[in-house]
Amino acid sequence: MSQATVFIEYVLENIVSSPEQLKLTEIEGPEESIIEVRVADEDVGKVIGKAGSVARALRNVVNAVGLKDDANYSVEIID
Repeated sequence: MSQATVFIEYVLENIVSSPEQLKLTEIEGPEESIIEVRVADEDVGKVIGKAGSVARALRNVVNAVGLKDDANYSVEIID
């Protein structure tokens, strides 16, 4: 697990109502790694946030972690 995945897991465990249903999958590709986020149906709105604000903030921080690690990450929220 990369630092970005560990960070997302920590943040989302504290946001969602059902942290036991939180599943993160990191798919490493040649140019970027995709981090898939799966949460319970009732938590999707919390993860996305109003007008996508929470999702956008997560993506921004993950991009910053990627710059530090010299890696590219993409965060996808699977509903």
